[in-house]
Amino acid sequence: MTTPALAPVVLVIDDEPQLRRLLRVALEAHGYRVLEAATGEAGLVEAATRRPDVVLLDLGLPDLDGVAVLTRLREWSQVPVIVLSVREREEDKVAALDHGADDYVTKPFSTGELLARLRVAQRHALPGPEAAVCQAGELTIDFAARTVRRAGAEVHLTATEYALLRVLAHHAGKVMTHQQLLREVWGPGSVNQSHYLRVYMARLREKLEAAPAHPAHLLTEPGIGYRFVRER
Repeated sequence: MTTPALAPVVLVIDDEPQLRRLLRVALEAHGYRVLEAATGEAGLVEAATRRPDVVLLDLGLPDLDGVAVLTRLREWSQVPVIVLSVREREEDKVAALDHGADDYVTKPFSTGELLARLRVAQRHALPGPEAAVCQAGELTIDFAARTVRRAGAEVHLTATEYALLRVLAHHAGKVMTHQQLLREVWGPGSVNQSHYLRVYMARLREKLEAAPAHPAHLLTEPGIGYRFVRER
């Protein structure tokens, strides 16, 4: 089957030939075009010359650490990057996300999970004006009016609660680390005050989630941060 010329392009930067082959077969079967690079330097060249729609990046490359590749890529590109790595430590995940990764998937992973993450990354990268309203199940966030409704009824949020929700909703589908959220909502001097987040996330869930103990939209990424999802 021929892949359409306008199919989304995925750049795979990974030094394992077997994994690149597996990803090519799986992604092309689902309508993607696939580019490959076995080193960080080659990946950066491919990203610059071929302009992919999404990048799948391994952290353990033979020439550059994946975080270094991310840092250089983010100097000139906002292409969505999903890290694929065997590294499971929270520190590695946080470092990748803080340096510009949009998502982090630990190897081994299922094809279904990866395809879902790709769809989220593509939606996040869609061009065009920022939406004035975010709809997530029963929740309606009107950014222009600065109002939030649940099942049609307006929910009162404090300025800080609204600021936190706004940041999460504007990055819907993307993992936001503790430091990123603290920096954007409370300022650079508060990046170590993670207790702020626990308190305010609990308040938001109480006000916005039908079952705060089992949230549908304000999700925790253990040891890393939080993610806002429109639907599960």
